[in-house]
Amino acid sequence: MILESFQVGEGQRPTVLLHGFLGTGRNLRSLATAWSEADKSRRFLLLDMTGHGASPRLPPGATLATVAGDVLETARAAGLRGPLDLVGHSLGGRVSLATSLRSPADVASVTLLDITPSPIPTQLSESGKVLELLRAAPPSAPDRRTMRTELTGRGLSGPLSDWLLMNLEPAPDGTVRWRFDRESLAEFHGRVNGEDLWAALTRPGAKVRCIRGGRAHYVSDADLARMESLDCPVATLPDAGHFVHVDAPEALLRWLTSEP
Repeated sequence: MILESFQVGEGQRPTVLLHGFLGTGRNLRSLATAWSEADKSRRFLLLDMTGHGASPRLPPGATLATVAGDVLETARAAGLRGPLDLVGHSLGGRVSLATSLRSPADVASVTLLDITPSPIPTQLSESGKVLELLRAAPPSAPDRRTMRTELTGRGLSGPLSDWLLMNLEPAPDGTVRWRFDRESLAEFHGRVNGEDLWAALTRPGAKVRCIRGGRAHYVSDADLARMESLDCPVATLPDAGHFVHVDAPEALLRWLTSEP
């Protein structure tokens, strides 16, 4: 399945940036632009993963491997050649690991932005809590302002509501509606959070690194120790939360460009 995508940079080193749950490729545009300016050798592909943004909906029973296959197909259709550097935030990081397991020869390296190979406990899933509030919101509204009021009235912050509103599209009747299928995403989210992806770090030739937010809870100290025991270096941005590319963009870029 070919996904919605766009590119940044004109280098030869193919690098795919994968957003988190309920996000789109646009969420990582600033990171791609800054990284491209710092490293002219790279060519970045940013896409809306399956079920997100302007890409096709998730098929029934979709897994991380399903999305991984779509990522690879889209990258090749976009003209990226050779093994890919995959950089993924949250869900995007887990899809990156699944891609390396599905097709090791197609992946040069995986960079995880605040996510672990471990199954994600329900009580730690921030996106799960947001999803439940999103599912309670109406399917459409007269305009964006009305939908924003719905979301903030259910307890979501203004910035988080504005981020979610990026997923609204005009409807034929003049209203706005959600571009994604909330129920299929909920079903997918519940299934893939339980996947164990540690095999991506133990396979021969694996090249994985991770950076975590010091105020986030997705990468525990136990995960850090296990990753480093498997030759996966882990850095911590003390003042950043889960969205490390938003909370500490300059520090993240320094780390990204200092690594081989």
